[in-house]
Parts: sequence; structure tokens; C-alpha cells
Amino acid sequence: MVDFRLSEEQEALRASVQEFAREQVAPVIAEHYEHKTFPYELIRQMGKMGLFGLPFPEEHGGMGGDYFALCLALEELARVDSSVAITLEAAVSLGAMPIFRFGTAEQKARWLPQLTSGENLAGFGLTEPGSGSDAAAIATRAVLDEKTNEWVINGSKAFITNSGTDITALVTVMAATGTRPDGSKELSTIIVPSGTPGFTVAPGYSKVGWCASDTHELSFDDVRVPAENLLGQRGRGFAQFLRILDEGRIAIAALSVGLAQGCVDESVAYAKQRHAFGQPIGNYQAVQFLIADMELRAHTARVGYYDAASRMLAGEDFKRYAAVAKLHASNAAMDNSRYATQVHGGYGFMNESAVGRFYRDAKILEVGEGTSEVQRMIISRDLGL
Repeated sequence: MVDFRLSEEQEALRASVQEFAREQVAPVIAEHYEHKTFPYELIRQMGKMGLFGLPFPEEHGGMGGDYFALCLALEELARVDSSVAITLEAAVSLGAMPIFRFGTAEQKARWLPQLTSGENLAGFGLTEPGSGSDAAAIATRAVLDEKTNEWVINGSKAFITNSGTDITALVTVMAATGTRPDGSKELSTIIVPSGTPGFTVAPGYSKVGWCASDTHELSFDDVRVPAENLLGQRGRGFAQFLRILDEGRIAIAALSVGLAQGCVDESVAYAKQRHAFGQPIGNYQAVQFLIADMELRAHTARVGYYDAASRMLAGEDFKRYAAVAKLHASNAAMDNSRYATQVHGGYGFMNESAVGRFYRDAKILEVGEGTSEVQRMIISRDLGL
């Protein structure tokens, strides 16, 4: 019989992150969100808790856990705030994970201890101003200067998370490093440390949501890094990117579930305290049904990411299930944030309210790390269509 109940160790992790989110994140995040400031102190505390090292072995400074442990932490953080949750998600699944999956022993020794501890962050330079879902259309180029044994990188990246903070250590950059016999681009991934001459970080975006997370456009003007900064095998960048995003979709699903569940939490509490026509609005069937549907979406989305994560950890093909989880959970987050705003009325339209932030944060979950349309393409193709 399938059992989706958490183990004692998993429950302890979930409870500790829940406590941190409610007692440390909740009291201060509205201020960060309003002023669009990065919550360095919260990130430092998360590092001390070991959250950035959850799925990594102890030999690399990690906690010796797994990807499901990361997902549990993301869900609990997102029940309170998505800016903090996406900072952790991107730092682990997009920042440190490529180095862990594909890096050399020297690259792992140099970078992983500072990334798994949360002392530093890393970004994943994939998306460009002219290419989003069509990653194969990447225009950034890297040419190997054989005289100096250096990669020379030119191009730009857009919407890159954790790329411009004071603790950002590096960005892994996807670039065309040549042309294949069939005329297609040879794509490779190269590590570019922060502060490298020619590597410029533009001012942070003015965003609809995730206002307390770090997102920038990056430019590379004759940026030179050693040849040994190549991450993994030359020409395997696209395959690496697909593997990283398959895993990341499970993490985004967990974050989406957290937001969806946070909408339930806030709506239940508000429905009990807000009175209309002489009684709590939670006594009215119209409100009860809205919240019941919200709980339905959050619960089924949680089962979806639990299933995808279990398949991944079992070594099974999980691509379709990750896409299903991400698609359903992001839809649930978007729908629940709309319902929660309706339950809260005018108060839900205020940025000072949690549901106001949830509403603004939810939409990007249907776009980031693969749009909903891309998820449907993956699912249908895997079904043989």
C-alpha cells in the first residue's frame, strides 16, 4: 500500500522550517517586499540551519539528505513567502546542483562548500532576452583562445536569479562553443566567477512579484575564464540543462504547493475572524466552498510532487511526472491565490496582506523553469503523441 506520510526525520525537518518561516520570516518579509530589499539576515539563518546543503553529501559540506528534503523545506517556506523560497530553490537546484552533478573533483572542492553552507549563492545563466523556452536558440558565444587556454565569452542573459547579491559567487553560463556536423549549435556550460572583468550585472528588475528575491540581466563582454571552468563535457550543455530543469520542476511544484497551502491557511484564519451580517464569514457556505476547493487543489498537488520526487529518488524515469507535478501545482497556486483574494475582499488587494503577496507571486510559477505550455508538450510527447 502506498504511504505518503512523512517519516519521523522528515516531519522534524518540516516542523523546524515551518517554525522558522512563521517566527522569523513572517514578521519581516512584508517590509523587504515593499522596499524590494534582499533578506540577507534570513538567508544567513537558513544557511546555519543547513537548508542550502539539504540534498548534498556531507563530504561537500551538505546535510546528507535528498531532493525530497529540499522540497519539504521549500513548501514550508512558501506557505509564508515565495521570495525566500525561490532564493533557496534557485541556489540549490539551479546554482549548486549543476556543479555537484557535472563538476570535476577540483570544481566541487572549490565551490560546493561555500554554496552548500549558504555562505555564497550561485546563478544559472540560461535564459536570454531573445530566447526563453527555445533554449537551443542561445546567442551567447564562448570561443576557446588556445594561446591563453581561456574561454572568451560574449552575450547576455535575462531573468537570472541570485546573480547580483553581495554573496553571489558565480554564474554558470550556457553558451554556444561551436557548430555540430549537422549545423546545430554545440552548447556547453562554463563557470564564470563574480567580479570577472567584462562580466556586468545590470540593476535589479522591477518585478510584479518575488520582490524580495534577486533577479538581474547579465552581460558578458570578452569575459575570459580558464579553460578548466568548463562544466562537464564540452557540447553536453543542453543535456545538462534538461536534467537540471527536470529536477527543478519538482522543486517548483513543492514551492507552488506551499503557496497554495498558504492561501488556505490565511483564508481559514480570516474567515473565522471576519464578521459580516452578524456572524463569521466562514459560516457561509459560499466561503466554505471556496476554501474547500482551495484545500482540494493544494492536497492533490502535494501528492503529485511527492510522487514525482519518489520516482526520481528511486532512479526511475520521472520527466513526465515532474511536468505533471509542476503544471498542476502552479495552476493550484494561481487559482488558490485568486480564491484567497476573493475571501479577503479589499484587504486581500493590499500588499501588506500575505494573500496580496501570494497573488502577485503566483503567476511566475506558471512561467519559470518551463512554462505550462512546455509542461503540456513534455507530457503529451511522453504519452507518444
